[in-house]
Amino acid sequence: MANTSARLEKPTLDKDLEKLTRVEEATHFVSRRLVAPGLGLIFLAIAMIVSGAFVIDGPGAAVIVAAAAVAAYMAMNIGANDVTNNVSPAVGARALSMTAALVIAAICETLGAFFAGGDVISTISAGIVAPSTMPPAVFIWAMMAALLSAAVWINVATWSGAPISTTHAIVGAVMGAGIAAGGAPAVDWPLMAGIAASWVVSPLLGGLVAALFLYAIKETIIYQDDKIAAARRWVPVLVALMAGCFVAYLAVSPLAGILGFGLATDLLIGLVTGIATYAAAVPFVARQSIGLENRNQSLRKLFRIPLIFSAALLSFAHGANDVANAIGPLAAIVHAARSAESGFDAVVPQWVMLIGALGISLGLLLFGPKLIVLVGKEITKLNPMRAYCVALSAAVTVLVASGLGMPVSSTHTAVGAVFGVGFFREWYTRNSRRRLDYIRKRGGMFETESIDERNPDELSRRRLVRRSHFMTITAAWIITVPLTGMVSGLLFTLLQWLFG
Repeated sequence: MANTSARLEKPTLDKDLEKLTRVEEATHFVSRRLVAPGLGLIFLAIAMIVSGAFVIDGPGAAVIVAAAAVAAYMAMNIGANDVTNNVSPAVGARALSMTAALVIAAICETLGAFFAGGDVISTISAGIVAPSTMPPAVFIWAMMAALLSAAVWINVATWSGAPISTTHAIVGAVMGAGIAAGGAPAVDWPLMAGIAASWVVSPLLGGLVAALFLYAIKETIIYQDDKIAAARRWVPVLVALMAGCFVAYLAVSPLAGILGFGLATDLLIGLVTGIATYAAAVPFVARQSIGLENRNQSLRKLFRIPLIFSAALLSFAHGANDVANAIGPLAAIVHAARSAESGFDAVVPQWVMLIGALGISLGLLLFGPKLIVLVGKEITKLNPMRAYCVALSAAVTVLVASGLGMPVSSTHTAVGAVFGVGFFREWYTRNSRRRLDYIRKRGGMFETESIDERNPDELSRRRLVRRSHFMTITAAWIITVPLTGMVSGLLFTLLQWLFG
């Protein structure tokens, strides 16, 4: 007998409610993706309001307000792309969570930019292009075009997953606008030649230094029979080396204008710091190593605190150095609009510094995690020992380059160090006699290179560095200066035609 109680009507209400629920979920998902851009737009509006409050009664108020918005946009892009290199090693090694890394970096970037960033702004605003070669109005539009060109390219690079040098972006943009405005003689070509040389020097030197430190750690600690005893002996030395190099790095680069010491004095300060750190690290490491098992996993605990400090110090130094990329042109525009003179006023308004400092931190918080994950986890696998080598390489490379008088890019150095660690691991895995003896002594399996050579697919699978990222990042580095230069020149021509 048929079931007479069966429902014959369509459950339209249930279906409609289900559709509404799905629409709400989709709307919620989309709205979450719009939160970061929305907050960014709010920050741009705040930057315009703040700048307007300070310049509304003065000459050139409209162009200064517009420049403040573009500078704020540039600062956020710097935070999204460039800052990630400072904390990526610690995050990739799981010494810091993503949230902790973002908070530490945002605070230290702000402090570095606001309190130590004023001394490096003149190079961007007046060092690349000679302001005396063009009228003030032309100089203003050149700086505006440079800001916009560099900001857009950094935004595109971040979206594409390519960490680039924001310094190279703004330098190329200022160069292109300068050529369009004042001709080739307006550009300081020896400075540009040094910057071009750093394309090659920075990543190679960073990778080499990181590989050398990783080699030392593997030989003296990781492939020793008693890892913990070796760590008690060598980790204090490594921590002291990191502390000394970072203090000297801060004195040489971001704090040079404040401290005013020479390179020899800066190195002496670093040496004293290293000795004091070693004296404190010996008992600390001894306490930390009590009860640790004789395996590689135990060593990670000993490198965690140095990695946290390295992320903080690198972020402070980056904020002090690279805030100029955003507010250098803005400071030059403010000076030119107010005084009707092309150039740069050594006294940077506090509201200009504030826009740069907060913009970098906000960009990091809103858009930084994407490249943090890429650099810290997707190029090659990092553990605390490898991440330590990457962080230390950044400080050592800047010190070496400063001593030799070579300009280097912190981004190229850090990313080059990550690649250097990965490529070194590939070489060491196949060629280290110590590693082979260590594995055989413990009865482990060791696959010879000939096995991989007979199986190309297996060889490709076992590569420790992702080649696709290597090609993408290298291509982005190569085209940054010429691309931003050409776009900036075109933008300047357009701005001159519309408003000149």
